[in-house]
Amino acid sequence: MKRTKHSPLLLKFICEERILLRDFLKLKEISRRALTAVKYDGGRILVNGVEQTVRWMLECGDTIVIEFPPEEVAAGLTPEDGELAILDEDDSILVVEKPVGQGTIPSWNQPNGTLANAVAGKYLNDNHPATVHVVTRLDTDTSGIVCIAKNRHIHHLLSVQMQRTGMDRRYIAFVNGWMEDDSYQLELPIGRKEGSIIERVVRPDGQYARTDVEVADRLLLNGRQFTVVKLRLYTGRTHQIRVHMAHIGYPLLGDDLYGGPCELITRQALHCALISFNHPSTNQAVTYNSPLPTDMFTLLSLSTTYEVE
Repeated sequence: MKRTKHSPLLLKFICEERILLRDFLKLKEISRRALTAVKYDGGRILVNGVEQTVRWMLECGDTIVIEFPPEEVAAGLTPEDGELAILDEDDSILVVEKPVGQGTIPSWNQPNGTLANAVAGKYLNDNHPATVHVVTRLDTDTSGIVCIAKNRHIHHLLSVQMQRTGMDRRYIAFVNGWMEDDSYQLELPIGRKEGSIIERVVRPDGQYARTDVEVADRLLLNGRQFTVVKLRLYTGRTHQIRVHMAHIGYPLLGDDLYGGPCELITRQALHCALISFNHPSTNQAVTYNSPLPTDMFTLLSLSTTYEVE
């Protein structure tokens, strides 16, 4: 794989009032990090075709063009040829379906073969001058939708959106046992388990985390009772769904790290089925859906519905 000459990332705006360029860029959500890169790494800010500093006074009708410098691929991320199940792609975002068993980003025990490796390879082949900006990350054995920003500016805009209004993320999970209530709102702080670099637990000094749970079905298969639940995340803590469900006594099927039984499935039965947000370039609402993977769909087809009396 070899990258040829690329076109720079450009943003274009029309000024509608007399205002300092610095303040105008702040209103347009151009981050300080992005401006630093423009200043020191080869980018430019043009006003009516002339390069200016952020201290320039804009007038109504001025045309502002921001030329971002090319990004370097993150250290430790090796571009690879790999299959990608693409749901949508444009100049700003890449939305894909991640299969079971694939890491989202490289780690010490999985430096290659991850989703990010394949995306970096795609960028190289496409002559797209950016590193991989994962917006919504999934655990290795969780399947479903992953949203990726195609440059640091779009990543910043999506991060701001998630902080201010959230990104609607819906999951489907199979949990052990028949849940008593039909809905739950779990607001339980999550932190690292003492003595472990992997496990998380609910603890008073943890970070705020909220998961809403809705029961979809109560099923029986080979003597094992399990509940199909739909979940909505309001925060994105590590292992949030797995920790919350285990804490209230209903660990995910296949999740042996948090006490889930593995007779019916050998990975945590968790799938990101929907993501919805406002597109960072158009501000229009976009929604992406993903059907259940084969292993979870098979469990449903083999199971018997049980109505709690």
